[in-house]
Amino acid sequence: MRDLLDIRKDIDRIDRKIVRLFEERMHCSEEVAEYKKGTGKPIYDRDREQEKIEALTGEVEPEFLKKGTEELFLQLMSIGRRYQYSLLSEEDSYVRKMFKEVDKLEINRDTKVVYQGIPGAYQEQAMVQFFGENISHFTADEFKDVVVAVDEGKADYGILPIENTSAGTVSGIYDLLLNHDVCVVGEETVECNHALVGIKGTDLSKVTKVYSHPQGLMQCKQFLDETGWDQVRIRNTAVAAKKVADDNDPTKVAISSERAAKLYGLEVLKRKVNYEGNNCTRFVVMSKKKQYRRDAGKVSISFSLPHETGSLYNILAHFMFNDVSMTNIESRPLPNRQWEYGFYIDVAGNLNEPGIRNALTGIRAEVKDFKILGNF
Repeated sequence: MRDLLDIRKDIDRIDRKIVRLFEERMHCSEEVAEYKKGTGKPIYDRDREQEKIEALTGEVEPEFLKKGTEELFLQLMSIGRRYQYSLLSEEDSYVRKMFKEVDKLEINRDTKVVYQGIPGAYQEQAMVQFFGENISHFTADEFKDVVVAVDEGKADYGILPIENTSAGTVSGIYDLLLNHDVCVVGEETVECNHALVGIKGTDLSKVTKVYSHPQGLMQCKQFLDETGWDQVRIRNTAVAAKKVADDNDPTKVAISSERAAKLYGLEVLKRKVNYEGNNCTRFVVMSKKKQYRRDAGKVSISFSLPHETGSLYNILAHFMFNDVSMTNIESRPLPNRQWEYGFYIDVAGNLNEPGIRNALTGIRAEVKDFKILGNF
């Protein structure tokens, strides 16, 4: 048996040789990039890479080394592609053609904003926080109606909830953004401190029913479980408050915002009945215009991938190699496309940054259904 020190010396010698060969391979990648730049050929050639993997692993034994060789060269080819994308990124005008950089969003007395629900809803609160009290606005019945109104030019901006700290992602919002010609241009976070509200003089010992949105009921579960009241789901917390006000029945209460209670003349019977102290909802602001602010700090994209080993890892590596930090990722199975998945990813950065553009150039070339949802 050889001495461990001698073995390590051999490993060091082999590793130095690997580094030199890696540098030599990357120089060849530079030449490939220049060639493809001149001929217009795409950097990613899936068939060529698959043929090469089969040739390299064909005679390798045992199976563990065969698999290791495949993994090694998949990574080498992936690194080579990312290097080529970085060399050719200035030639990719996708972002420049699709989006306009602006100093600030255009908001004036003629601006119209649409949100889902009625006055007193958290969506309205998000709108007021972002645009101010005096903005011209109208409401829509469903989330889809908000997106359609913006897409059809009936509103300049729309507000939609996309994520809650206790309930997670709001179902269906990402799909609406993907399937309509709109762009996310801003976001607003609202602290959702649910209150128990009722008509003036309500005696809690005589209450039998409580109304709220399903998430409102869920976020106040610990409190409500101790009451034994019938829990009735309503499509919006503000609608729940309005119903209690309209019914004028002291046996009925609602869980809503204190703003809604004030608007509908209700009494706040108990404050902050949600069990999680930091209960916040993040809202996105949409526009028909493909634009982003110069100081925007988050990019949201979507794409689809086949269910194959390493497919997502190779895509996410584009962020790592360009020093881009991912802040959120969501996935879902695609309808009518067995074993293919859609992904929604947020990263920190701005579309005018070289690292962001390099990463998106590579990702766009290697996935299906790529779309930049917005920079905000």
